[in-house]
Amino acid sequence: MKKAKFLWRLAAILTLYPATFVHFGAYAQQKPEATAASSCLVEQINYMGWQAQQVANPWLKLIFVPQNGGRLMQVIFDGHPFLFVNPRYAGKHLPPSNGEWFNYGGDKLWVLPEGSEDEQHWAGNSDLLDDGPFEFQILSQGQRCEISLTGPADPQTGLQFTRIVRLAADSPRINFHAVIKNASGHPIEWSVQSVSQYNTADAKDSLRHNQNFWAFSRTNSSSSYLNRYHVKFGPAENTAAQVRENGLFAVHYVPLAAELWLDSNDGWLATVDGDSRYAMVERFRYYDTKQYPGKASVIFWTNGPQLRQHPDGTTTFESPDKEPPVLYMEAELNSPMVRLEPRESYNFDTEWFPTRADKDFQGVTDAGVILKPLHAVQDAGAGKIRLVGSFGVFFSGKLVVHFYEAGGMAMGTQPLSQVDPRNAVLLQTTVIDPGRVGRISLHLVDSNGLDRGALGEVPLETSTGNQ
Repeated sequence: MKKAKFLWRLAAILTLYPATFVHFGAYAQQKPEATAASSCLVEQINYMGWQAQQVANPWLKLIFVPQNGGRLMQVIFDGHPFLFVNPRYAGKHLPPSNGEWFNYGGDKLWVLPEGSEDEQHWAGNSDLLDDGPFEFQILSQGQRCEISLTGPADPQTGLQFTRIVRLAADSPRINFHAVIKNASGHPIEWSVQSVSQYNTADAKDSLRHNQNFWAFSRTNSSSSYLNRYHVKFGPAENTAAQVRENGLFAVHYVPLAAELWLDSNDGWLATVDGDSRYAMVERFRYYDTKQYPGKASVIFWTNGPQLRQHPDGTTTFESPDKEPPVLYMEAELNSPMVRLEPRESYNFDTEWFPTRADKDFQGVTDAGVILKPLHAVQDAGAGKIRLVGSFGVFFSGKLVVHFYEAGGMAMGTQPLSQVDPRNAVLLQTTVIDPGRVGRISLHLVDSNGLDRGALGEVPLETSTGNQ
């Protein structure tokens, strides 16, 4: 009995001081964590010639250009800019037009279904919805920034947009709360999109495309589409798009115009710059019982020259953009189709999480992204469990291991090392084996002590020797 008590006390001590070897990848840069005194501030700046508003915390800078359709023109995380800004229109504001499209870049709201056949389709272009001036208001700043952008009522669609953006001081998570209001005197029915243009130019040569830029989403196992995605525009046989064996949809950017629709029900998309190893995850809520435009919840557009077939059977390969080439990929999240009575409104909520990742990207959890899945092996002779894996995290905090018996009973936890969204996590950790472990999960607990969910959960494998 004395020996058993000693071993349990030793295990308790080692629980407080586990033998861990969690380190950061070669591309990570160690930086100081934000403290409780860190704040989020809003200030007016000049950005590329625009009178802009900047919302910033220790992780992020969000740059808005209210007069250009309320655009979020740039997102800068850890010094890395994510979004495409069209140099042709830098610093400019052109009056709204129903006959032209002024592609400033950045991120905005859009409307579906598109088309010109009747009033239930939106013809697009830089009309009042896309290019009208928005009113910018600061709702709060300090421990949390909250701003609103309210656009004009559009007589053509009957819509009026208000977008509330929230950014806390203690994390890089961005919350978008879009309010879609029927400003007309009759019922209307639309879907609203969050449209983000990501920069796909080579960092060393802006005239060439980044050959290591990717986008991902999870396909629907009961998809309504052939091959689990739909080619809305572009060649049907496009080697840049594929569905992997694990059900992950991957688009490797090439400068060829293509529009790819997914009825993804997993609630996320991700873009990954494999060269810089920065990633952005956009999350949304999917509703199984609601109708989506063309059944698509996620759309990717790769910009480039267009292959077109004409009514007479001839084909042309043409570039709609003038020189220099316009290199970007659009990532689009769709709301369900919503019928609104006069003065009625609908809320479309999304979240963005900047983090670190590379082309080995394999999926998204509540706590981060998976690059190499969690793997747990028991070294029975040494009384230890070895954990390996690779992840990007959404919050600053610490990793915590949860132990479970084979029957599912919780056995306790062991804390590991501190992690940060600016650093990829390469997990090579040894923890004390408490015995009778059947499975293990790896959780992220943020700097405020809140459990943000698991990065992985796996059964424990057994080994008789060192791994």
